[in-house]
Amino acid sequence: SQILSTITPRYSRLMGELADYDVKALLVGIQRALDDIFTLWQDVFFSLNKDYVIQRIRRRLLLSMSDNAKADYICKKFAVLHDIGFLPVTIKSLPEGRRVDMRVPFLTIRNTRKEVKYLTNFLETILSTEIWKTVVNATRAFGYRRILSKAAIETTGSDNGVLFQAHDFSMRGMSGFIDASNTGIAHLSCFRGTDTVSAIEVVEKHYNPRPETCIGVSVPATEHMVICLKGEKLEFETIRRIIEDEFPTGVVSIVSDTWNLWRVLTDYVPRLKDVILARKPDSSGMAKVVFRPDSGDPELIICGNPAAAYGSPEYKGVVGCLWDVFGGEVNDLGYRVLHDAVGAIYGDSITPVRAQKITSRLKEKGYASLATVLGVGSFSYQYVTRDNLSVTMKATQATINGVSHDLIKDPITDDGTKKSASGLLRVDEVDGRYVLKQHCTSEEEEGGELIERFRDGQFYNRMSWETVCENMEYELRVVLTKLNVKPQRFYGEYS
Repeated sequence: SQILSTITPRYSRLMGELADYDVKALLVGIQRALDDIFTLWQDVFFSLNKDYVIQRIRRRLLLSMSDNAKADYICKKFAVLHDIGFLPVTIKSLPEGRRVDMRVPFLTIRNTRKEVKYLTNFLETILSTEIWKTVVNATRAFGYRRILSKAAIETTGSDNGVLFQAHDFSMRGMSGFIDASNTGIAHLSCFRGTDTVSAIEVVEKHYNPRPETCIGVSVPATEHMVICLKGEKLEFETIRRIIEDEFPTGVVSIVSDTWNLWRVLTDYVPRLKDVILARKPDSSGMAKVVFRPDSGDPELIICGNPAAAYGSPEYKGVVGCLWDVFGGEVNDLGYRVLHDAVGAIYGDSITPVRAQKITSRLKEKGYASLATVLGVGSFSYQYVTRDNLSVTMKATQATINGVSHDLIKDPITDDGTKKSASGLLRVDEVDGRYVLKQHCTSEEEEGGELIERFRDGQFYNRMSWETVCENMEYELRVVLTKLNVKPQRFYGEYS
């Protein structure tokens, strides 16, 4: 007997606020999830004494159900599984870094031993909890990447710099260290700036990147406590000491609204101009002081408030104030590029809609979009659920006593959204899109783009991190081409 099930994104509630966003799920984190799931089973089940394991299972069952016969039945099933010595399932998936339409499965799982036919859907919960959030957050990160790349290409002619324009600020708002680390790789598939440093370790552990590959980076950055230590009267001296004495090279970020943001930008910054321009590049070739406001409406703070007094700092916004002091150059497309010695970053309550508004306002005011970096926090990466993409596991085919049955879920009270795929399945790539074929023959199911990743305790066809990111870049090209955005070149490719 054998059960085949799939994991599928059924619909999207994630980026609907952006009218021109073509909704697909960006696949990231599957390999990491499978690694951790099967390592966990090995550590807490197969590697332990069978009698001890079954005793623990029996105790748990008897504490949660009153029927001893059912507990005996389940324990016998697990004893058989323990004797096998590994999880007898085969798992196929589409490539990570690629995007898949709603209602197209990206993973299939089936048991390979008839005596543990229950195992396929027994693994549903752990597969779901380990996979859905990284896929949802990768899809959201791709939304940010699309917005920022489009704006950069329209105002500078290339995607250069966008890899570092969205910075992961989410860790302290996530559901613990493991959650932040495992889902932080979603951001890293689309960007390189991150303060979730542990996510870099996850990539290195599970995706075998080349030693020279830049997975993620951060910069020295102050927080309000640092600015507060010497008090408001010595704020100027605190900022001067940090950028001149303690971090005289490279990039450093200065939180600037502990008390009065506009005083920092119109009083301190002009007085520090020579100090800022005298700073030396680090090994990356950069020497930049980034000013970070952290309160208020991001669009109005960065781009300026048209309702404020004309010519006031509030009217000009952070970018306008920095331009007044440092200037820059006007590029071939006619947009002002802020001097590379300074920049801005805003990291409070950023959303895809706000990212689009900020880049649009900068463009309207004649600035290249790369004048500011956006800190993407837990509002984007924690305020999500499985239902954002309705990532769901459902059985589609069962073989019982040698007879195959195509399974389907199709509730009469539903609008068709929950209708599942049916039968043996195959996913093919047709004109750059993944297309589902149902009710396949065994021969048809063997082909297609669903590639075997795990079988009977062994991993196959593992993906490198470089390939994941290259796949994402390919998907980005497709989307931007549809939006009639034609870059001179793309940045961040590993070729």
